[in-house]
Amino acid sequence: MNDKRADKDHFLIRAIETLKRQIIIISDNYTILASKIRPEKRIFLDENTKPEGKKCYAVFFNRTLPCLQCPVAEVKQTQRPSLNAGHFDDNHIEPSCLYAYPMDGGDGNKNAIVVLDFHLPVLDQFDEKRFTSNAFLRNLIHSAVDGVIAADMTGRIIIFNKAASEIAGYTRDEAMETVNIRDIYPGDDARVIMEKMRSSEHGKEGIIRSYKQLAVRKDGSTIPILLNASIVYEEDREIATIGFFHDLTETIRMESELEKAQTQLLQSEKMSSLGKLAAGVAHQLNNPLGGITLFSQLMLEEHEFSDKAREDLLRIKNDAERCSSIVKELLEFARQTRREVKLHNINEIIARTLFLLCNQALFQNIVIVENYDETIPEIPADVQQLNHVFMNIILNAADAMEGQGRIEISSVLNRANNTATIQICDTGPGIDEEALPSIFEPFFTTKEQGKGTGLGLSMVYGIVESHGGSIKAANKKDGGAVFSIDLPLEQKK
Repeated sequence: MNDKRADKDHFLIRAIETLKRQIIIISDNYTILASKIRPEKRIFLDENTKPEGKKCYAVFFNRTLPCLQCPVAEVKQTQRPSLNAGHFDDNHIEPSCLYAYPMDGGDGNKNAIVVLDFHLPVLDQFDEKRFTSNAFLRNLIHSAVDGVIAADMTGRIIIFNKAASEIAGYTRDEAMETVNIRDIYPGDDARVIMEKMRSSEHGKEGIIRSYKQLAVRKDGSTIPILLNASIVYEEDREIATIGFFHDLTETIRMESELEKAQTQLLQSEKMSSLGKLAAGVAHQLNNPLGGITLFSQLMLEEHEFSDKAREDLLRIKNDAERCSSIVKELLEFARQTRREVKLHNINEIIARTLFLLCNQALFQNIVIVENYDETIPEIPADVQQLNHVFMNIILNAADAMEGQGRIEISSVLNRANNTATIQICDTGPGIDEEALPSIFEPFFTTKEQGKGTGLGLSMVYGIVESHGGSIKAANKKDGGAVFSIDLPLEQKK
């Protein structure tokens, strides 16, 4: 009897040994208990290492977590046999079928799961085509410009392409093994997005299109994205979600730059139109204003008046002279003179302007600090016009400080933008935040009535722009205003 049992066991063992397919016995924690593995499947094991005692997903797929469509997981859950025709993993495709069933360990041993792979001849003609198609699909997903992230309904990530890694900062393995899709969205946004997809608010039910959203990176920072996502259904059951993430960082930057360019263009057109208008008005006003001033002076010199009448005539004369000064500035603002652009040392132009100002009484109690970058090459400039620019800004700073404080002037070479940057900082009260956007507009002034025409900074803006540069003003955190001027190193054609 024992001999017959031994013969029977011998034949069974020989049958298993000569079987060309794989047989693996796995515990409920995916540990290989016993196996017959084909040599070509031992790619993650050297020939001297036995698979017993190791995790099946590590041996076959070099993974740190169970595979996505694992029949063992289904057997564990249902305690019933499972057939998986064509095992698919994000990096591997096994074109044979996997059949798994529960097995009683017997003799008090724990239950185990038997996994068999076997060949279906009817599928032979499709295997190569299916393998090629799936490989192409994987390459397509991983080569996509936008981030592609898919997750099952528990939030476990099952697809994470290269662009998604660049956006979120996780490696593919990190994302698939440790990250939940909810970690990609700030706060409760993942739930909100699912609710929107389940409604028809943003398109067809189950889909969300062109939805602006923030994504959370690995380092905790956020990045703006445009999200197109959908729910994946199997019949009427939700089984996964897939989203396409487009990084909006560069788009937002370009929109900001375009908005700045449009603002500058609008300002330039406004200045040009006003210049033409100012020239015509100034010429029309010049003669009558000159007559008022002249005859007021003659009356004061040739006739005797009471003190009150004399005071009134002086007021007429002074107001006419003030109007003449405004007309003069208008003409200066509007005049179309040919610029004499030559190569000049920008540091010397600034120093020349300071030389003209420092001896004035207004600057006696003002400390001027100069810090020049000597590596700045000569730049194309009209000396007289740039003198006017620096003089206007420095005089405004001295006036704002009421003749007492500190003015810092610096120049820096900016190779990245191919410009020379000049900064003029003061320790005055700064510029009212509401006034900042308007200070370069013609006739806008924060000075008391009668003390300013509002044309100085407008002319400064026009001169800087005519040199192909840009100018901006801001307030310093520690008080005072700062004007920054960028001038190109080469003349724009």
